[in-house]
Amino acid sequence: MENVILVIHLILALCLIGIVLLQRSEGGGLGMGGGGDVMTGRAAATALSKLTWLFAIGFIITSVTLTVLARKDAASTSVMDGVSTEETVPAEDSTTPALPSGADLLPPSSTDAPVAPPRAD
Repeated sequence: MENVILVIHLILALCLIGIVLLQRSEGGGLGMGGGGDVMTGRAAATALSKLTWLFAIGFIITSVTLTVLARKDAASTSVMDGVSTEETVPAEDSTTPALPSGADLLPPSSTDAPVAPPRAD
């Protein structure tokens, strides 16, 4: 059921994007559009705006439905259910290289440093 609602949700999202891109800009937010009310074609705009509202309402309903379904599934399980508390130690075999000891990881001491820098010949 969740997959069906998700597919409907994606189709509604694509339809909503398409219908918004089909509408004519009337805002004039960038200094264009607008004009007079004589040649605006309000009949086509109201049909597109009603269709936009229909797609938007369907999109919101499917969003809320998917959220409720996801929350219902999350209530029955926990993230910690999949975490193992046991540490697994692999068996030692001859093909696995040994890890270096802690002393090998330290930087060299001052006694290992050369007395003089090498010559630049």
